[in-house]
Amino acid sequence: MEQTMQTPEFQNRVELNHLRQSVEDIRKEIGQIIVGQHEMINLIIVGLLSDGHMLIEGVPGIAKTLTAKLVAKTMSIKFSRIQFTPDLMPSDVIGTSVFNIKNSEFEFHQGPIFANIVLIDEINRAPAKTQAALFECMQEKQVTVDGKTYTLPPPFIVLATQNPIEQEGTYRLPEAQLDRFMCKIEISYPKQEEEILILKNHHEKKGNFSPEQIQPVLTGEQLLTYRNIVQSIQAEDKLIEYIASIVSKTRGHKSLFLGASPRASLAILTGAKAYAAIHGKDFITPDDIKFIASPVLAHRILLTPEKEMEGATTTQIVHQILESVEVPR
Repeated sequence: MEQTMQTPEFQNRVELNHLRQSVEDIRKEIGQIIVGQHEMINLIIVGLLSDGHMLIEGVPGIAKTLTAKLVAKTMSIKFSRIQFTPDLMPSDVIGTSVFNIKNSEFEFHQGPIFANIVLIDEINRAPAKTQAALFECMQEKQVTVDGKTYTLPPPFIVLATQNPIEQEGTYRLPEAQLDRFMCKIEISYPKQEEEILILKNHHEKKGNFSPEQIQPVLTGEQLLTYRNIVQSIQAEDKLIEYIASIVSKTRGHKSLFLGASPRASLAILTGAKAYAAIHGKDFITPDDIKFIASPVLAHRILLTPEKEMEGATTTQIVHQILESVEVPR
């Protein structure tokens, strides 16, 4: 009796079905209130899966803060929000030691940074002293007060919003802090058809939009599991070399005063893995790398004074570099 040969179906080496379903659930919940902004939402999800902090920049009124709050609402984890102002002190962020009269000892009272997702609203309105309080938190996931170190609860991620630096009352963030953000997400005004939909939704619901309607679809434990899965995504040697070539090009580029650090290379690799995973792939491709390269690099590099005067942007330079580096086949 003849047996028919069947072609085996391709199967991922890494199980991604649960991860993809969770991502779709997050998008669905956020989509109840937010119209459009798909790239911003994708990049925030990439940050969650990559253990990377996100900086969201855009003019006021385009739902930066609202989107970050809604993302936090989709997860059963501790959330806190810090409004950065010019008079904010480091102790307002990380906490302070308070003298307890009963036992005659100082006790540390945790600040709002002790949460799983921390929304820092208008981060570039606080001075350098307060910005410096975030360095240890964001890089080492810990806080040191009076010589004692306190570990921040995992998962820990900062979602920060800022207005463009040209606006009144803003400070330029120091390069050391910008480098601690995995991506800078630049968002603009919605398209006209999206704005029409926003107006219609607002009219039909009589302005009754409540974040309370967003249901949690993910736990902190699940997120930590998904992060381990993302680290298992395959990356061929030629693609690792491709990432290194892109970042290396920023360091000797004639239009740049400052190039990107190895931290940027690692962010591109991890971000590409997360982006591949949310699209159901257990391996990264050049397209995954190209998608994540610009938001990872653009805020880490500095233009020469001449290029600034010409009106060039770091995003334009990154795109030029991506075009100049040969894509592996």
